[in-house]
Amino acid sequence: MVDQEYEQRLKGLIEQINAYIEHYHGGSVEMIAFDGRVLKVKLGGACLGCPLLPSTLHGWVEGTVRQFFPEIEKVESIT
Repeated sequence: MVDQEYEQRLKGLIEQINAYIEHYHGGSVEMIAFDGRVLKVKLGGACLGCPLLPSTLHGWVEGTVRQFFPEIEKVESIT
């Protein structure tokens, strides 16, 4: 079970990443679920259909999340 404060900090980080992606790229990222190991997010806006979506997901979103939460094993995108 995930501690509520931990989940709030994770959600806050996703919101910061979203603000950056939205401002500079016209895309979006939203936290959908977290089970303690895997974070599920939904990418939207300009990210949909973009050939760089895998790079954004794994390089930017997952890379940033794992800098602050190294115990998270994986970040997955759901549609």
